[in-house]
Amino acid sequence: MNKFLTVMLCTTVISGFAGMAHAADVVVGVSWNNFQEERWKTDEGAIKAVLDAAGAKYISSDAQSSASKQLTDIESLISQGANAIIVLAQDSEAVGPAVAAAVAEGIAVVGYDRLIENPDAFYLTFDNKEVGRLQAAGVAAVQPEGNYVFIKGNSADPNADFLFAGQTEVLQAGIDSGAIKNVGEAYTDNWNPEVAQANMEQFLTANNNEVDAVVASNDGTAGGAIAALAAQGLAGSVPVSGQDGDHAALNRIALGTQTVSVWKDARELGKKAAEVALELAGGTALDGVTGVVPFAGGPKGVAMNAFFIAPVAVTKDNLNVVIDAGWVSKDVVCQGVAAGSVAACD
Repeated sequence: MNKFLTVMLCTTVISGFAGMAHAADVVVGVSWNNFQEERWKTDEGAIKAVLDAAGAKYISSDAQSSASKQLTDIESLISQGANAIIVLAQDSEAVGPAVAAAVAEGIAVVGYDRLIENPDAFYLTFDNKEVGRLQAAGVAAVQPEGNYVFIKGNSADPNADFLFAGQTEVLQAGIDSGAIKNVGEAYTDNWNPEVAQANMEQFLTANNNEVDAVVASNDGTAGGAIAALAAQGLAGSVPVSGQDGDHAALNRIALGTQTVSVWKDARELGKKAAEVALELAGGTALDGVTGVVPFAGGPKGVAMNAFFIAPVAVTKDNLNVVIDAGWVSKDVVCQGVAAGSVAACD
């Protein structure tokens, strides 16, 4: 396995800050858990833009939702000479041995968007508990009481529990008082919309369609839940949350079938990931990364170095935020929207 390549430090400001390694000989690998999801293509573009500007090489692999394949993928990235590896974990526990092997080779590892509890890895994500808080608050603003369903994320992804913890923080008082009743709660294997739809169908059947609100943990699962609601003539009358700012979800918000999507600007996360990878490849210590903060909030309480980006709740009232930011075009957001019904679409 390849050792660290020698890199030169330069004084040139790369991607907005100084002190990053001169990257002409740096190879940054990315292990994607499932590159078929719309979201990750945006992240990749941002990562590549920073690496290209720095003269670094980008290599990648797609685990296709297989935890075992991700292990061999990371081994392959190591053998291809990666100096830093950005890992979007399919299973944060199962990926541990591959991360440990990379660290043992002196290769910097960035746990991307999903926690990998290893003190020798850097953790980079959005504030996922805050995402959960914003999701629950968005739904509760429309429907503060009644029968709630929780469509959670993948059980092997720590973010699923971070999100649910944030959702619960907002809703706990209502649950304790009896104003909110949890009538259905389930994880969603691989964040699969079809699984989310099936779970939602079961919850609707079990409750004779008497569901007043759905707290779904991302836009894909929200789409699945909304499909189940639509089959019962309930789409648009039951508030539903999501996250990621997927284009289809933003259009659903404009159409009124989804209430809120917590937008996490993947361009910012991808940009920061590439910057962190280059800093670490250049010899910067984990606790010396630009903007680093301490983190020990994982299930095992492992002390780590991290960087968090703030999310933004997007509703019908502020859809202009994502349009003005160039995240999505007005035509996409407003497709099929009746004139005069949404300010951002006028």
